[in-house]
Amino acid sequence: MPREIEPSINQREFVLRALAQGKRLDGRVPLELRNVELEFGDELGWCTARLGKTAVLAHVSATIVRPRDDRPYEGFLIINSEISPMASSVYEAGRASEDEVLITRLLEKSIRRTEAVDREALCIIAGEKVWQLRLTLHFLSDSGNILDCASIAAMTALRHFRKPEVEVSGRDVIVHSPDERAPVPLAIHHTPLCVSFAFFPDLPPIIDPTHLESVLSSGTLTLTLNAQRELCVLSKAGGSALSPGEIMGVVRVGVERVRELVKIMEDALRSDQSNRVIEVR
Repeated sequence: MPREIEPSINQREFVLRALAQGKRLDGRVPLELRNVELEFGDELGWCTARLGKTAVLAHVSATIVRPRDDRPYEGFLIINSEISPMASSVYEAGRASEDEVLITRLLEKSIRRTEAVDREALCIIAGEKVWQLRLTLHFLSDSGNILDCASIAAMTALRHFRKPEVEVSGRDVIVHSPDERAPVPLAIHHTPLCVSFAFFPDLPPIIDPTHLESVLSSGTLTLTLNAQRELCVLSKAGGSALSPGEIMGVVRVGVERVRELVKIMEDALRSDQSNRVIEVR
Protein backbone atom coordinates (compact mmCIF):
# COMPACT_ATOMS: atom_id res chain seq x y z
CA MET A 1 0.00 0.00 0.00
CA PRO A 2 1.45 3.42 -0.85
CA ARG A 3 2.36 5.51 2.16
CA GLU A 4 0.38 8.66 2.76
CA ILE A 5 2.32 11.92 2.58
CA GLU A 6 2.72 13.47 6.03
CA PRO A 7 1.34 17.00 6.46
CA SER A 8 4.00 19.69 6.41
CA ILE A 9 4.98 21.69 9.48
CA ASN A 10 3.33 24.77 7.97
CA GLN A 11 0.07 22.87 7.48
CA ARG A 12 0.13 21.57 11.03
CA GLU A 13 0.80 24.97 12.56
CA PHE A 14 -1.81 26.71 10.40
CA VAL A 15 -4.55 24.18 11.25
CA LEU A 16 -3.77 24.22 14.98
CA ARG A 17 -3.62 28.01 15.06
CA ALA A 18 -7.00 28.22 13.32
CA LEU A 19 -8.55 25.68 15.74
CA ALA A 20 -7.23 27.72 18.67
CA GLN A 21 -9.30 30.60 17.29
CA GLY A 22 -12.39 28.41 16.87
CA LYS A 23 -12.07 28.22 13.08
CA ARG A 24 -11.63 25.37 10.62
CA LEU A 25 -10.27 25.30 7.08
CA ASP A 26 -13.69 24.68 5.53
CA GLY A 27 -15.33 27.54 7.44
CA ARG A 28 -17.07 25.46 10.08
CA VAL A 29 -17.01 25.98 13.82
CA PRO A 30 -15.63 23.11 15.96
CA LEU A 31 -18.96 21.36 16.64
CA GLU A 32 -20.57 21.81 13.21
CA LEU A 33 -21.21 18.97 10.76
CA ARG A 34 -20.57 19.23 7.07
CA ASN A 35 -23.62 19.39 4.79
CA VAL A 36 -25.42 16.06 4.48
CA GLU A 37 -26.95 15.08 1.13
CA LEU A 38 -28.99 11.93 0.42
CA GLU A 39 -29.82 10.62 -3.04
CA PHE A 40 -31.91 7.57 -3.83
CA GLY A 41 -31.66 5.21 -6.79
CA ASP A 42 -34.40 4.03 -9.10
CA GLU A 43 -34.84 0.86 -7.02
CA LEU A 44 -35.73 0.64 -3.35
CA GLY A 45 -32.74 0.14 -1.08
CA TRP A 46 -30.24 2.25 -3.05
CA CYS A 47 -28.90 5.34 -1.31
CA THR A 48 -25.88 7.60 -1.77
CA ALA A 49 -24.90 9.67 1.25
CA ARG A 50 -22.56 12.65 1.00
CA LEU A 51 -20.90 14.27 3.99
CA GLY A 52 -19.10 17.20 2.45
CA LYS A 53 -16.91 15.62 -0.25
CA THR A 54 -17.02 12.17 1.37
CA ALA A 55 -19.47 9.88 -0.44
CA VAL A 56 -20.71 6.32 0.21
CA LEU A 57 -23.22 4.26 -1.79
CA ALA A 58 -25.29 1.69 0.13
CA HIS A 59 -27.36 -1.07 -1.45
CA VAL A 60 -29.70 -3.55 0.26
CA SER A 61 -30.86 -6.81 -1.33
CA ALA A 62 -32.83 -9.78 0.03
CA THR A 63 -32.89 -13.52 -0.69
CA ILE A 64 -34.67 -16.45 0.95
CA VAL A 65 -32.39 -18.91 2.75
CA ARG A 66 -32.51 -21.54 5.50
CA PRO A 67 -32.01 -20.22 9.06
CA ARG A 68 -29.43 -21.42 11.54
CA ASP A 69 -30.47 -24.51 13.48
CA ASP A 70 -29.94 -22.74 16.83
CA ARG A 71 -31.92 -19.66 15.72
CA PRO A 72 -34.84 -20.99 13.67
CA TYR A 73 -36.89 -17.79 14.01
CA GLU A 74 -34.22 -15.28 12.91
CA GLY A 75 -33.22 -14.00 9.51
CA PHE A 76 -29.81 -12.67 8.58
CA LEU A 77 -28.23 -9.25 8.08
CA ILE A 78 -24.86 -9.41 6.33
CA ILE A 79 -22.74 -6.27 5.90
CA ASN A 80 -20.12 -6.12 3.14
CA SER A 81 -17.79 -3.23 2.43
CA GLU A 82 -14.74 -2.62 0.30
CA ILE A 83 -12.64 0.51 -0.02
CA SER A 84 -11.08 0.75 -3.46
CA PRO A 85 -8.50 3.21 -4.84
CA MET A 86 -11.47 5.13 -6.28
CA ALA A 87 -12.12 6.51 -2.78
CA SER A 88 -8.51 7.52 -2.17
CA SER A 89 -5.09 6.71 -3.57
CA VAL A 90 -3.94 5.40 -0.17
CA TYR A 91 -6.16 2.32 -0.56
CA GLU A 92 -5.13 -0.75 -2.52
CA ALA A 93 -7.50 -2.88 -4.60
CA GLY A 94 -8.11 -6.42 -3.36
CA ARG A 95 -6.47 -5.85 0.02
CA ALA A 96 -8.37 -4.98 3.18
CA SER A 97 -6.72 -2.08 4.98
CA GLU A 98 -6.88 -1.46 8.73
CA ASP A 99 -9.39 1.34 8.12
CA GLU A 100 -11.67 -0.98 6.16
CA VAL A 101 -11.56 -3.67 8.86
CA LEU A 102 -12.30 -1.10 11.57
CA ILE A 103 -15.19 0.40 9.60
CA THR A 104 -16.76 -3.00 8.94
CA ARG A 105 -16.47 -4.04 12.60
CA LEU A 106 -17.97 -0.79 13.87
CA LEU A 107 -20.87 -1.01 11.42
CA GLU A 108 -21.46 -4.61 12.54
CA LYS A 109 -21.59 -3.48 16.17
CA SER A 110 -23.65 -0.37 15.40
CA ILE A 111 -26.29 -1.93 13.17
CA ARG A 112 -26.41 -5.69 13.57
CA ARG A 113 -25.46 -6.20 17.21
CA THR A 114 -27.67 -3.38 18.47
CA GLU A 115 -30.62 -5.08 16.74
CA ALA A 116 -31.44 -2.04 14.64
CA VAL A 117 -33.27 -4.39 12.27
CA ASP A 118 -35.75 -6.86 13.77
CA ARG A 119 -34.34 -10.15 12.52
CA GLU A 120 -37.25 -12.18 13.87
CA ALA A 121 -39.54 -10.21 11.54
CA LEU A 122 -37.50 -11.70 8.66
CA CYS A 123 -38.79 -15.20 9.46
CA ILE A 124 -41.12 -16.75 6.85
CA ILE A 125 -41.37 -20.39 8.02
CA ALA A 126 -39.65 -21.18 11.31
CA GLY A 127 -36.69 -23.48 10.83
CA GLU A 128 -37.07 -23.55 7.06
CA LYS A 129 -37.17 -20.18 5.29
CA VAL A 130 -36.08 -16.71 6.34
CA TRP A 131 -35.00 -13.53 4.60
CA GLN A 132 -31.30 -12.83 4.31
CA LEU A 133 -30.53 -9.12 3.94
CA ARG A 134 -27.25 -8.12 2.34
CA LEU A 135 -26.08 -4.55 2.95
CA THR A 136 -23.27 -3.63 0.56
CA LEU A 137 -21.29 -0.41 0.93
CA HIS A 138 -19.30 1.14 -1.92
CA PHE A 139 -16.93 3.91 -0.83
CA LEU A 140 -16.90 6.52 -3.59
CA SER A 141 -14.80 9.30 -2.08
CA ASP A 142 -12.90 9.69 1.18
CA SER A 143 -12.19 13.24 2.30
CA GLY A 144 -12.40 12.33 5.97
CA ASN A 145 -14.84 10.72 8.42
CA ILE A 146 -15.90 8.00 6.01
CA LEU A 147 -17.30 5.88 8.87
CA ASP A 148 -19.99 8.41 9.79
CA CYS A 149 -20.94 8.79 6.14
CA ALA A 150 -21.16 5.00 5.77
CA SER A 151 -23.46 4.68 8.80
CA ILE A 152 -25.79 7.36 7.39
CA ALA A 153 -25.88 5.63 4.00
CA ALA A 154 -26.41 2.20 5.57
CA MET A 155 -29.32 3.15 7.83
CA THR A 156 -30.99 5.26 5.14
CA ALA A 157 -30.77 2.37 2.67
CA LEU A 158 -32.25 -0.05 5.22
CA ARG A 159 -35.14 2.31 5.94
CA HIS A 160 -35.64 2.91 2.22
CA PHE A 161 -35.65 -0.81 1.32
CA ARG A 162 -38.79 -2.91 1.06
CA LYS A 163 -38.84 -6.69 0.83
CA PRO A 164 -41.32 -8.50 -1.43
CA GLU A 165 -44.63 -9.60 0.05
CA VAL A 166 -44.74 -13.37 0.63
CA GLU A 167 -47.64 -15.77 1.06
CA VAL A 168 -47.33 -19.13 2.79
CA SER A 169 -49.54 -21.92 1.46
CA GLY A 170 -48.87 -25.11 3.40
CA ARG A 171 -45.12 -25.62 3.02
CA ASP A 172 -44.90 -23.52 -0.12
CA VAL A 173 -43.85 -19.89 -0.18
CA ILE A 174 -45.17 -17.59 -2.90
CA VAL A 175 -43.11 -14.43 -3.45
CA HIS A 176 -45.24 -11.69 -5.01
CA SER A 177 -43.71 -9.18 -7.39
CA PRO A 178 -44.15 -5.44 -6.69
CA ASP A 179 -46.70 -5.33 -9.52
CA GLU A 180 -48.91 -7.81 -7.66
CA ARG A 181 -48.56 -6.65 -4.08
CA ALA A 182 -46.84 -3.69 -2.49
CA PRO A 183 -43.47 -4.59 -0.94
CA VAL A 184 -43.13 -4.44 2.84
CA PRO A 185 -40.73 -2.13 4.73
CA LEU A 186 -38.30 -3.63 7.22
CA ALA A 187 -39.07 -3.60 10.93
CA ILE A 188 -36.57 -1.06 12.28
CA HIS A 189 -36.21 -0.84 16.07
CA HIS A 190 -34.09 2.30 16.12
CA THR A 191 -31.70 4.31 13.93
CA PRO A 192 -28.14 4.17 15.31
CA LEU A 193 -25.69 6.58 13.68
CA CYS A 194 -21.96 7.09 14.15
CA VAL A 195 -20.61 10.47 15.23
CA SER A 196 -16.83 10.96 15.29
CA PHE A 197 -14.77 13.50 17.19
CA ALA A 198 -11.11 14.49 16.93
CA PHE A 199 -9.08 15.76 19.89
CA PHE A 200 -6.10 18.08 20.05
CA PRO A 201 -3.86 18.95 23.02
CA ASP A 202 -5.17 21.95 24.99
CA LEU A 203 -7.93 22.57 22.42
CA PRO A 204 -11.67 21.79 22.42
CA PRO A 205 -12.73 18.70 20.41
CA ILE A 206 -14.13 18.97 16.89
CA ILE A 207 -16.87 16.94 15.27
CA ASP A 208 -16.85 15.36 11.80
CA PRO A 209 -13.08 15.78 11.22
CA THR A 210 -11.72 16.04 7.70
CA HIS A 211 -8.89 13.76 6.63
CA LEU A 212 -6.25 16.37 7.43
CA GLU A 213 -7.76 17.09 10.84
CA SER A 214 -7.81 13.37 11.69
CA VAL A 215 -4.15 12.99 10.72
CA LEU A 216 -3.11 15.97 12.86
CA SER A 217 -5.24 15.04 15.88
CA SER A 218 -3.91 13.40 19.01
CA GLY A 219 -6.78 10.92 18.99
CA THR A 220 -10.31 10.26 17.74
CA LEU A 221 -13.47 8.96 19.37
CA THR A 222 -16.48 7.45 17.59
CA LEU A 223 -19.87 7.20 19.29
CA THR A 224 -22.89 5.31 18.01
CA LEU A 225 -26.04 6.99 19.27
CA ASN A 226 -29.74 7.10 18.44
CA ALA A 227 -32.42 9.75 18.77
CA GLN A 228 -33.63 8.12 22.03
CA ARG A 229 -30.39 9.28 23.75
CA GLU A 230 -29.03 5.73 23.94
CA LEU A 231 -25.27 5.17 23.66
CA CYS A 232 -24.92 2.00 21.60
CA VAL A 233 -21.18 1.79 20.88
CA LEU A 234 -18.12 3.74 22.01
CA SER A 235 -14.89 3.21 20.07
CA LYS A 236 -11.54 4.81 20.79
CA ALA A 237 -8.59 3.31 18.95
CA GLY A 238 -5.51 4.64 20.72
CA GLY A 239 -4.56 8.27 20.96
CA SER A 240 -4.43 10.51 24.01
CA ALA A 241 -6.34 9.64 27.17
CA LEU A 242 -9.73 11.28 27.78
CA SER A 243 -11.35 12.15 31.08
CA PRO A 244 -14.93 11.07 31.93
CA GLY A 245 -15.97 14.73 31.71
CA GLU A 246 -14.61 15.05 28.17
CA ILE A 247 -16.42 11.88 27.09
CA MET A 248 -19.74 12.97 28.60
CA GLY A 249 -19.36 16.35 26.93
CA VAL A 250 -19.04 14.88 23.45
CA VAL A 251 -21.86 12.41 24.19
CA ARG A 252 -24.24 15.32 24.85
CA VAL A 253 -23.16 17.00 21.63
CA GLY A 254 -23.44 13.72 19.74
CA VAL A 255 -27.04 13.15 20.81
CA GLU A 256 -28.09 16.51 19.39
CA ARG A 257 -26.22 15.93 16.13
CA VAL A 258 -27.77 12.48 15.72
CA ARG A 259 -31.23 13.95 16.17
CA GLU A 260 -30.42 16.45 13.42
CA LEU A 261 -29.20 13.66 11.13
CA VAL A 262 -32.29 11.52 11.77
CA LYS A 263 -34.53 14.47 10.88
CA ILE A 264 -32.59 15.00 7.62
CA MET A 265 -32.95 11.28 6.88
CA GLU A 266 -36.69 11.21 7.59
CA ASP A 267 -37.32 14.33 5.49
CA ALA A 268 -35.41 12.79 2.57
CA LEU A 269 -37.31 9.50 2.88
CA ARG A 270 -40.67 11.27 2.96
CA SER A 271 -39.74 13.34 -0.07
CA ASP A 272 -38.68 10.25 -2.01
CA GLN A 273 -41.81 8.34 -1.00
CA SER A 274 -44.05 11.18 -2.20
CA ASN A 275 -42.43 11.01 -5.63
CA ARG A 276 -42.32 7.22 -5.92
CA VAL A 277 -45.16 4.83 -6.76
CA ILE A 278 -44.96 1.93 -4.31
CA GLU A 279 -48.55 0.89 -3.66
CA VAL A 280 -50.30 -1.31 -6.20
CA ARG A 281 -53.05 0.58 -7.97
